Amino acid sequence: MHCSNQQQNQTRDHPLERSLTDTSDSSPVMASDDLFLQESSKGIKPRGYQLKVYEVAMKRNTIAVLETGAGKTMIVVMLIKNIGQVIKSNGHKKLIIFLAPTVHLVNQQFEVIKGHTNLEVGEYFGAKGVDEWSLESWERESNQNDVLVMTPQIFLDAVRKAFLSLEAVCLMIIDECHHATGFFCLVKEFYHKSNNKPKIFRMTASPVVRKGVSSTMDCEGQISGLENILDSQIYTVGDRTEIEAYVPSATETCRFYDQAWFPSSDLKGKIEALWSKFDASLLELQGSLQSNYKDMDDKFKMLRKRLSKDHAKVLYCLDDLGLMCAYEAVKVCLENVPNAKEECEVYRESYFQWKSFLEEVLCIIGVSFPHGDESLLDSEPDYLKAVDLGYVSPKLHELLQVFQSFGGARQVLCLIFVKRIVTAKVIERFMKKVTYLSHFTVSYVTGSNTSVDSMAPKMQREILESFRSGKVNLLFATDVVEEGIDVPNCSCVIRFDLPKTVSSYVQSRGRARQNDSQFVVMLERGNTKQRDQLFDIIRSERSMTDTAVNRDPDACILKACIFEEANVYHVDKTGASVTADSSVSLIHRYCEKLPGDKYFVPRPNFQFSFIEGSCECTMTLPPSAAFQTIVGPVSRNSHLAKQLVCLEACKKLHQLGALDDHLLPSIKELSEKDLIVKSKESASGAGTTKRKELHGTTCIRALSGTWEEKVDGAIFQAYKFDFVCNIPQEHYSGFVLLLEKKLDDDVGNIEMELYLVSKMVKSSVSFCGPVHLEAEQMTKAKCFQEFFFNGLFGKLFVGSKSAGTCREFLLQKETKSLWSPSNMYLLLPLEKMNTSSPEPCRINWIGINSCISAVEIMKKSSLLGAEHCNGETGKSSPCTTSSYNANVILFSNSLTDINNLKGMVVLAIHTGKIYSVVEVVNNSSAESPFDGNTDTASSGYMTFAEYFNKKYGITLIYPGQPLLRLKQSHNPHNLLVNFNEEGTTGKTWKEGVLIKKEQMHVHMPPELLVKLDVSREVLRSFYLLPSVMHRLESLMLASQLREEICCSSNFHISSALILEALTTLRCCENFSMERLELLGDSVLKYSVSCHLFLKYPEKHEGQLSARRSWAVCNATLHKLGMDCKLQGYIRDSAFDPRRWVAPGQRSLRPVPCKCGVDTPEVPLDGKFQTKDTVMVGNKCDRGHRWMGSKTIADCLEALIGAYYVGGGLIAALHLMKWLGIDAELDPALVVEAITTASLRSYVPKANEITTLESKLGYEFSVKGLLLEAITHSYEQELGLGYCYQRLEFLGDSVLDLLITWHLYQNHIDIDPGELTDLRSASVNNENFAQVAVRRNIYPHLQHCSGLLLSQLTEYVKSISDSHSDRSLQGIKGPKALGDMVESIAGAILLDTKLNLNEVWRIYKPLLSPIVTPDNLELPPHRKLNELCDSLGYFVKEKCIKKEDMVHAELNLQLKDVLLIGEGYDRSKKAARGEAACRILEELEKRGIAYSRSASKKRKLDADHVGDSSALHKEIDVRDQITDEPTINKKRKSTEVQLPPESTRASSPTNDCSNKACSPDSGTPVIAAINMKKGGPRTTLFELCKKVQWPMPTFKSTESRSRTPIEFDEGSERRSGFNSFVSRITLHIPKYGSLECTGDARADKKSSLDSAALVMLYELERLGKLVIGGS
Repeated sequence: MHCSNQQQNQTRDHPLERSLTDTSDSSPVMASDDLFLQESSKGIKPRGYQLKVYEVAMKRNTIAVLETGAGKTMIVVMLIKNIGQVIKSNGHKKLIIFLAPTVHLVNQQFEVIKGHTNLEVGEYFGAKGVDEWSLESWERESNQNDVLVMTPQIFLDAVRKAFLSLEAVCLMIIDECHHATGFFCLVKEFYHKSNNKPKIFRMTASPVVRKGVSSTMDCEGQISGLENILDSQIYTVGDRTEIEAYVPSATETCRFYDQAWFPSSDLKGKIEALWSKFDASLLELQGSLQSNYKDMDDKFKMLRKRLSKDHAKVLYCLDDLGLMCAYEAVKVCLENVPNAKEECEVYRESYFQWKSFLEEVLCIIGVSFPHGDESLLDSEPDYLKAVDLGYVSPKLHELLQVFQSFGGARQVLCLIFVKRIVTAKVIERFMKKVTYLSHFTVSYVTGSNTSVDSMAPKMQREILESFRSGKVNLLFATDVVEEGIDVPNCSCVIRFDLPKTVSSYVQSRGRARQNDSQFVVMLERGNTKQRDQLFDIIRSERSMTDTAVNRDPDACILKACIFEEANVYHVDKTGASVTADSSVSLIHRYCEKLPGDKYFVPRPNFQFSFIEGSCECTMTLPPSAAFQTIVGPVSRNSHLAKQLVCLEACKKLHQLGALDDHLLPSIKELSEKDLIVKSKESASGAGTTKRKELHGTTCIRALSGTWEEKVDGAIFQAYKFDFVCNIPQEHYSGFVLLLEKKLDDDVGNIEMELYLVSKMVKSSVSFCGPVHLEAEQMTKAKCFQEFFFNGLFGKLFVGSKSAGTCREFLLQKETKSLWSPSNMYLLLPLEKMNTSSPEPCRINWIGINSCISAVEIMKKSSLLGAEHCNGETGKSSPCTTSSYNANVILFSNSLTDINNLKGMVVLAIHTGKIYSVVEVVNNSSAESPFDGNTDTASSGYMTFAEYFNKKYGITLIYPGQPLLRLKQSHNPHNLLVNFNEEGTTGKTWKEGVLIKKEQMHVHMPPELLVKLDVSREVLRSFYLLPSVMHRLESLMLASQLREEICCSSNFHISSALILEALTTLRCCENFSMERLELLGDSVLKYSVSCHLFLKYPEKHEGQLSARRSWAVCNATLHKLGMDCKLQGYIRDSAFDPRRWVAPGQRSLRPVPCKCGVDTPEVPLDGKFQTKDTVMVGNKCDRGHRWMGSKTIADCLEALIGAYYVGGGLIAALHLMKWLGIDAELDPALVVEAITTASLRSYVPKANEITTLESKLGYEFSVKGLLLEAITHSYEQELGLGYCYQRLEFLGDSVLDLLITWHLYQNHIDIDPGELTDLRSASVNNENFAQVAVRRNIYPHLQHCSGLLLSQLTEYVKSISDSHSDRSLQGIKGPKALGDMVESIAGAILLDTKLNLNEVWRIYKPLLSPIVTPDNLELPPHRKLNELCDSLGYFVKEKCIKKEDMVHAELNLQLKDVLLIGEGYDRSKKAARGEAACRILEELEKRGIAYSRSASKKRKLDADHVGDSSALHKEIDVRDQITDEPTINKKRKSTEVQLPPESTRASSPTNDCSNKACSPDSGTPVIAAINMKKGGPRTTLFELCKKVQWPMPTFKSTESRSRTPIEFDEGSERRSGFNSFVSRITLHIPKYGSLECTGDARADKKSSLDSAALVMLYELERLGKLVIGGS
């Protein structure tokens, strides 16, 4: 080894003179394994020595001893390729396992193998979560991959659990793994016992495992031992010529430094004295505690240990590195002191003491730097002075000299190995202050263990990559990167601290990969101990190399490796095993899975008893474990005794089922069937809002009938409709519904309110008994229904010239196609009845017969074609009289007095439309100018007579008769929703007054009209029928479902309640499933919790929670709902009267089925499920509709709620049984649970239970239940086998149900969302914790936690100091308090044998005052979001975690200013809340305050983005007939047009010709605009959210025309009489407001899209936006 010149004489005759630099400069040295692989990939042949090693490795198990950089990975790739090819050719699946010692190397080797073979490769390490993988996960990996790369411990664990088997492995490659105990356990436990051993290839640079070798014999022994263990033989290349030519060999040198000394000798003494003082202070603080709890003792022991460690770190840096680095070390320690903001007072004080110690040490060291001495760091010569002053140690100064010797080269890559993490950290900081070396970039890398100084694996990878790429020049590292790190250009390795072993020496030297690289070892001058240590390492390496080279492989005989038979427990079923050695970690893992909290971490407790040189161990498990205590066998020492008791415990836990057959904790114990269903359902997104499913609609059986086929007449069940208007002079005719089947009483006898414009009609349905109709009557009734429903809501003429089909009267031929057996009922008008009439309903046959006559007239009129027919052929008609009386009007079929015309119902024979007469138009006739308005010019008709002649071919006989003004029929409306309330969508309000739409009238010659003997009251009632029938049909469906469920005689659930549970918000009714769903959720949770609690008395809270979660999750509920075919009953779309058709009516708006299903019911198939955007709720004519998957789960919960409301828990349990939910409550199990609790040992003080009972106001029959309810899990220190966790699980669901039921009953008029908020505010741990304090229950909590006691004390004090009962912003209650309140509720429930009313009687006064809508406080972040939603602003959020604190920043852009709120806390939620509070305070100063009523919004339709109500604020201004919209001019406002390819209805009046701007680099970019309906608006809103512009506002104007208007072009072309134009206003902060007007569109939403599109193009023109693809 070469030394620097000044030390050469001292080392001349020393072993350190050895040199490995004989390779000439011209040698073809390659730097790394990667380069070898590059050669291979280019087709260059492997080197000779590589082929030799490869050939040997193919023949036998081999341990290849080769220097680092010799291309061992090349050999591995050749082996894997060859063996992989053989495996694939013979067709037998076998695995290749590659074991690497570190995660970094696993990743590195994975990339190499994947890149240089055509095999499938997988990598596995802890961060991938493999510790939690199941057999299915490993089987999937084994089937998908050929090569598995992992650490030895991962492989050992997988084999122990029987997830992987050595029999399935054909080749096992081991990379180094000197320190991997997992590897040797694998060989010992499995390899030598395997019947089908895999081939082994191990590669190493050092076959010696221990520190070194004492002799040649020792070296031989170590190598032989390694060979025997691995069943392999050492092989190394004998001829070194080729290796020395190709493998870079670093020049080894020593750098000597002087011993450190300090001019200020008392500095250490001061630091020592400080440490002693603060250590004593911590001891004193510990002693001052009133109670002596173990957790407090452990905490203080940990703190004192951390204090001692920090003290040692500082002294170490002082000795080894000097004052400057010691100063930095104190700073590092200070940064690692945790923030104790949320800890209890005693902890905060102890952390303060710790921090104070470090601050005082910092101050003491800082005093040692006189002012101005910082200049010492400016130039190299000043460092000699710094060494003399003790600022820099001689050792560190020598290192700086080495760095200086590199000169100004920036290409240097130097790796410096240090012993301690703190050394790496502080030198890295120090180096950044050394100005004359500032051209070097410095960093450090350390291990990723659990210590405070550890480095995250991601950070490790990033730093190593920076070093490889040359971004970092000087990298300080611990031994974590000794093995395998591949940096081809590393030119120098420095051992700042000496290596401990031969392997460490060889491996670290091997990191110097570049040609002419250096390996520098730093030694203290005169330190013989260091010198001898280095000599021993070098001697050992020589001996190791010589022994390996000179071994004769043929003479070497491998001995059978015999291991002492270990204590092992095997699972015969799977082959999984656990040894005494691995059992301890398995027990700890089992305990980790048990329920715990902040104050109690479940872990085993060991107690040892020593008898005559032997040891026996007793282990106590936490109270929630399968058993509590076990005694192990007597052993020779405590270590073995601990292992053996754990092994016995593992065996027992497996036998009890607490460990599964793979010896993993059985937390989620679901059946195989459940697991299969769960994996399938959760994978497909069942029960989520994102997934949409196609479902059919259940047919209503009550509407079906076969009476049409009965020739002798039929008996019907008659239901009378009565209508009473709130305006006395408005009258409506009664109707009768005739059905073949009788309806349930709560369906056939109901009342409902129908809302018309400015009035309300009360509708009542009542059963009138059976009614018999003759065959002729049935025929007439059918004809009447066909005639009136088609004439009023449809068309009596089908076909047209424009469509290319012959125009025909609908009822001319057979009408059987208009009727369906599944929808077979009659709706007939009733005669006006005197109150004294004995008959409940008399059908108006006069009116019906007149309609039949009208049909006959229409048939004949239609047959005659263009010829005008007056009356019946061959008969004298009243119209044919030659005399004309001015007081008589001649109709097509009758004469009528002119004074009796008003309100008369007539039929136009040329159109088939039904009208009512408004008045006679005086001074008018068919010869009058056509329509007499602006339409004349465009119509082309001069007179009415000409119009009828040219358009219909009708020649009027009496053109001189006055025209009649007729009121047109109109579409039916949804009258079930009260649109008259101001603010309701659908009607127009102006200044608080409802604007009525102008009624459209027509003028018609009387001779074209057929008079119908039907009153106007009948006509009015017809408009009510669709809404009445819709409600009745819905109730029939609900009643039908009730029948399916088979109600018990013990309870009756009203069909209205069931209907509420089947109705979603999308139906826009004044009721929905939301409230019942909330209640049903609580009922379901309670029932399942109670059932599980009673059925599984041995399972702990974690297992019960897992089972409950699965039982009540949406995926499960969705499956149960689907199995019961609930989906067909759900009402999920608003009632559209225009698509409602009565029997005999032909639909004007058919929606042909394009769903790909021929049946009404949709099969369960993946092709009928999607996560794409679809139109939810809209039905096709077969009844198919898309529905959110979660809706089915919600409906199921709502049904449970409905049954609970209607029939209590018995009814709800009956429904759950029908649904297939296992929630039976067996009284025998209740008795069993009470009996078990009665055996609890009585531990508390004498009056503890009695005092608590008096506070609760309830005396327990079984005291053991209350005892269990107040016992915290930390009481296991006392050896108790119970705690409150199971009762807390039960009590949580009890209080949830009781409080939800209370809120449901007491707040019937509030929004469902507000009801949810009330429940959230009432049912939470913080609220229950306050109850425990207010009612003085907290002192009775039994526990052994000092931390809990301290936090309880502080919390009680903070509550007493508070003047309100509201949730405190600062300190939060310990969870244990809330848990105890819940567990006591569970205990009372059991003690009263599940009497919920009794529990509520006791708990209602305890919980009072229960929150109400008036005092409901929402979280600040929620308030801010609701406020911004209502104002149209967006909040941008940014959260950064700094150590254990979260910094939250919220930005709110108002029109004129940007508000920023910041918050700091341990949790993201709390930090966000604090930031939101800041912004809310600032908004209040600006006069913007949160008001819950103002911020309330209807639940948005999340399935259809783009609905106007959901996405923007809008103003409607309607019915300004043909008026142009007015334009408001604003500063910086711009009117724009669409691009040339778009057309505009009118030119803008305010077209500011702003020059188009070029976008700058910060301009937002969006993808191409979605041109589907709602797309432009969605694009604009997403843009506003992204850049934080306030939401745009819209103003829509509706115009009407008497002639059709054409809209759009091509396939989108449509026509209509109404047109909508929308104007949009967008405010851009610091710019101004933009206003644009869109094109006229046929509907309002399309006009909004048009306006949004214009705005997007204008933003692009102004350079405010870049549109992709434009």
